[in-house]
Amino acid sequence: MKFLVLQHIAVEHPGSWRDVMGTHGIAWDSVELDEGEAIPALEGYDALICMGGPMDVFDEAEHPWLAAEKAIIREAVRDRAMPFLGACLGHQLLAEVLGGAVGRMAAPEVGLMEVALTASGKADPLFAGLNDTLACLQWHGCEITTPPADSEILASSPGCAVQAVRVGQHAYGLQFHIEMTEMTVAEWGGLPAYEKSLEATLGPGALTRLDADISARLPSINATARRLFENFISLVN
Repeated sequence: MKFLVLQHIAVEHPGSWRDVMGTHGIAWDSVELDEGEAIPALEGYDALICMGGPMDVFDEAEHPWLAAEKAIIREAVRDRAMPFLGACLGHQLLAEVLGGAVGRMAAPEVGLMEVALTASGKADPLFAGLNDTLACLQWHGCEITTPPADSEILASSPGCAVQAVRVGQHAYGLQFHIEMTEMTVAEWGGLPAYEKSLEATLGPGALTRLDADISARLPSINATARRLFENFISLVN
C-alpha cells in the first residue's frame, strides 16, 4: 500500500503513525503545502492522510493553497471513495469540503484531555479494541459546528461536540491528537501561535507542565494511536 500525507507545517507530521506505516510496509509520500509543494495526482495511492496546522479552514486569503487541498480532499472522498483520515485541521477540512460548517469556539481546547466515544463510535471499526474514553492532546480554537450529511459523530467532549466523525464508510476525522511522540510538545510549543494559545489557556509555564503530563502517559497514548491506525489500515485493505 501507499499513502499520501498532506502537511500544513513541518512539525505537524504523522508522528508515531510513521512507525506503524513502517511496521506494515506501507510506503508514504508527504506534501508540505505551506512550502508550496504541489499535490500529486491521487492515482497510485490507497489512502489520503491530512494532518493539523496553525491555520484555519477559512484562511484561503493568507494560504491560497487551501483551495487546492480542499479540491483534492473532495475528489478523494466523494469521487474516488478513497479512505481518508484527518487530524485536527484535517478533520475540519473534511467537514467543510463535504458541506458541513466550521467555526471558532467560545473557548479553545488546549492541553491533555479525554474524549468519550459515542454509541456510534463504540461500534465503529476505527475504534475497535479501544477504551470508551481516550486520552489525547487538544490544541485548537475552531470546531465542526455542523457535521456533513451522511456523517456519524463518533466521539465528543464537554467543550467540543464533534471530536471524531465518519463520513460515508471510509472517511474519518479526529479533532484530537494521539499521534504524539516525545518531541511533539517541544516542537509545537516552538510555534508562536501555538505557544500563545497554550499559555492563554493554561497559564505561564504551561509548556513545561504539558510536556511532563504527556510524557507520563505517552506509552498508553502511543498504544492507542497504534491500534487506531492499524484499524484504519484494515479498512484500506
